[in-house]
Amino acid sequence: MQGRFQDRTAIVTGGASGIGLDVATRLAAEGAQVSLWDLNEAALAKAKAESAAVDTQVLDIADAAQVARAMEASLTAFGGRLDVLVAGAGITGPNSMLRDYPVNAWQRVIDVNLNGLFYCNQAAVAPMERNGYGRIVNVASVAGKEGNPNASAYSASKAGVIGLTKALGKELATTGICVNCVTPAAVRTPIFDQMTQQHIDFMLSKIPMGRFGALEEVSSLICWLASAECSFSTGAVFDVSGGRATY
Repeated sequence: MQGRFQDRTAIVTGGASGIGLDVATRLAAEGAQVSLWDLNEAALAKAKAESAAVDTQVLDIADAAQVARAMEASLTAFGGRLDVLVAGAGITGPNSMLRDYPVNAWQRVIDVNLNGLFYCNQAAVAPMERNGYGRIVNVASVAGKEGNPNASAYSASKAGVIGLTKALGKELATTGICVNCVTPAAVRTPIFDQMTQQHIDFMLSKIPMGRFGALEEVSSLICWLASAECSFSTGAVFDVSGGRATY
């Protein structure tokens, strides 16, 4: 039996580890040709083997010119077609009260998590429109819905991702391209290395199920949203937070 992504092509940003790598591995296992985008060159080499990716691009998504070059290279590897973009690259920034938040750290979080995601979404639209089909899945966070204290930049950037997803989904609603986002609660991935233990404990305390999410719980939802099975949902926000989110 053919997989859901047989003969499909997919780009996964932040694909060298965590949720991105798990998604990429699942997409490839179900037949997709996958390109991994990440800033960590060493991790990409390992991830390429694990996920059976056909292409990797080392780039900083906060740089629009690098995104444009990476898209051109991935499209060449794919023979010109792009079916799926999973935009999962992101950083947490420091855990600090807003009054003390370093301005340069604020700018970097916004540049990667929001501006970089915008560049990737924008670059994906034209090749998807040419084929009259596409699935864009943006990885936001429950912090974008509720706001986490001592994580103002992260919370603001992920709220922006939610707003961008809603706007783009409406813009493309008649094109055959569906645009959705997921809002996970905390999942134990390498991104935890960027947080204080106090902040990790706070996030766990807010989850009614009393545990962190598992990679497969998030990636399975992302893969459904990236598939042709998701055909009447666009501009939507899908919760995967163990009961934390209230809307």
